[in-house]
Amino acid sequence: MGGGFLVGVIGVLILSHATYSTIQYRALLKITEEEFSGPPINVVIELIVSLVLCLWAAMAAPGKFKSIHPQSEENRVVALPANLDFMSFNHRGKIFPLETELKVKW
Repeated sequence: MGGGFLVGVIGVLILSHATYSTIQYRALLKITEEEFSGPPINVVIELIVSLVLCLWAAMAAPGKFKSIHPQSEENRVVALPANLDFMSFNHRGKIFPLETELKVKW
């Protein structure tokens, strides 16, 4: 388990805590019959921190990127697989004639 994955888990946990805090805050406002104007500042700070942690984890967790340039040495095929099990030469296409003499009549 890499460091990026662990940071992502921490970011998701902080995000779920911010969600729970907002739900709890709204329930408190219903009890006191006040109007909801927005989440408290500590919830907003938790959301920003969890966003930063989750974005960093999304960039760090996948690992090293591979080159997309066709001249790169990483993209060279070393050997083709010797598995011929999926090559099929007996198919229904052989019942059709090779040349068809269809003409359109006007």
